[in-house]
Amino acid sequence: MKRSIWFWLCFVIAIILAIYFSTRVIMTGLGHGTVARVRNISISADQNDKDMSALQIAVALPPGTHTYSVDLDAMNARVAGVPGVKQSSVRRLPNGNIAVKVKLYRAVAQWSDGDSYFPLSADGTIVNKPMTERDPASVVFHGPIPNDITDITNAAHNMVGNINYMEWIENRRWNIITNDGITVLLPEENPTAAIGSLIILNNQHHILSKDIKIIDMRDHARILVK
Repeated sequence: MKRSIWFWLCFVIAIILAIYFSTRVIMTGLGHGTVARVRNISISADQNDKDMSALQIAVALPPGTHTYSVDLDAMNARVAGVPGVKQSSVRRLPNGNIAVKVKLYRAVAQWSDGDSYFPLSADGTIVNKPMTERDPASVVFHGPIPNDITDITNAAHNMVGNINYMEWIENRRWNIITNDGITVLLPEENPTAAIGSLIILNNQHHILSKDIKIIDMRDHARILVK
């Protein structure tokens, strides 16, 4: 008898739940209920100190938009097109709202075309977000960029006040152009060590302030000055 009562009780509860969730699904599909409309779009990024206004514009929807009418792929494409976005994902939450997650490029230097200055990431990506003024604390690059500029940027930062810009030569080595117009030819192997030697040489002899045009450091055995 007790088993029969529990069976019918569970059966009735199951029927009630099935009717409830079916009704919610139908109501949502028809555009009724709180989960049928997008009430909030949350944006999260891996960097908290960035301006999110461009992302907010990219995901903006008219008030009362039906959650299932939102094309998530199209929204994600708009998000991915915002300057500085490296990776992005957009998903619909069970409550009808939209969640956007982005991974942003982290600028380690600047790249210049001669007129504007663009943020430059460690993997050599030039972010299409130009500025008219140079950041005096950033190393500036011209021309082609290799896939990894982390080491050379860190080394060049130690003499950023003397550097006008850096160039990647013949896809194999770096040149430094100083503020006084001196061209420093760095070696293919271990250019960061050469920069360290140049800093010591300048501290001892103020070589970057002298009336010279070229400092050739490609030969590890000697430094040529012209």
